[in-house]
Amino acid sequence: MRLSFKNKKITGVLSVLPENEVHFKDGINEYNFTEKQSLKLAKIMGYGTRRIASESTTVSDLCVHGLEYLFENNYLNKDEIDALILVTQSPDYFLPATSNVISGKLNLKEDLICMDINQGCAGYEVGLMQAYMLLEQPAISKVVLLNADVLSKKVSKRDRNSHPLIGDGATITVVEKSDDDENIELFMKSDGKGSESLKIPAGGFKMPSTPDTAIMNEDVSGNYRSLDNLVMKGDDVFNFVMTRVPEMMNQVYNELSINDDNLDYYLFHQPNKFMLEKLADKLGVDRSKMPNNITEIYGNGSGITVPLNICHNLGSTIKNESYDVCLGGFGVGLTWSLLVCKLGKLDFCEIINYKE
Repeated sequence: MRLSFKNKKITGVLSVLPENEVHFKDGINEYNFTEKQSLKLAKIMGYGTRRIASESTTVSDLCVHGLEYLFENNYLNKDEIDALILVTQSPDYFLPATSNVISGKLNLKEDLICMDINQGCAGYEVGLMQAYMLLEQPAISKVVLLNADVLSKKVSKRDRNSHPLIGDGATITVVEKSDDDENIELFMKSDGKGSESLKIPAGGFKMPSTPDTAIMNEDVSGNYRSLDNLVMKGDDVFNFVMTRVPEMMNQVYNELSINDDNLDYYLFHQPNKFMLEKLADKLGVDRSKMPNNITEIYGNGSGITVPLNICHNLGSTIKNESYDVCLGGFGVGLTWSLLVCKLGKLDFCEIINYKE
């Protein structure tokens, strides 16, 4: 599906990361593999450090901290926020919506739309889509998009597939109406038949958590996890990304009558370094145009990796320069998306720590 928008722009991006930094080697003895095997895998996949939230830190804590920072530094006026969108798969509660919790903690105005969206790897583009649609309304001029997850709490420490990857954090993106007549083109698809590829089996209403769902079991690859833990079928996800994303990229090129020369950066979701290197090669894109360093520095924080990518790799220049970019997300759902737009001249683009 293709959706087109005009007269809207991103005016600022803030990343909020837990101060606690964990290195891959810190948990290497938990895995059912030799140290040599694990270090070899770490080199290939780009495992390094990750930011991990404490047991008591939730999505609302990270988002409130970031929003208060924006208010205090006059980057954002709370009374100007017309909609608050939170994209997360680790909400504070089943109910109420965590966006309402955040609004209440900050004493935001009542004339405000609060909305939670359950999306993961493609969540940034899904959130932007919702923000753009809300901005079509005369009553809405400024939308704050929150992407946040603390999924490390749901990953087994003995699962070498997922544990070295998953990081926590939040990002805040301000989206506004604009007089700039720039095209924003969004391409998005979903395949629910692949929903088993990334899943936390227990904990919801379909399979409530019990003492039995917490029992650890060994899989065929030697990883230990329970039904309460995230399970990722790595081969399925890799094959999905290598097949469906290039197909969609070709659709983007053809329908927009552009090619690689028209794009300065491919700012994609970052599952790991290896996958992005292979994807860049498959697309015939120079690896320097598709940054792949987020997971090895901060961890894979699901939907936050795209805006964190912007802050980390372009933060020093994007406040003064503008770039033609392709934002991309792909994973849990299965859902995949590509968004082509001009990005730049931001009011802020920073990374801050959340001290616990």
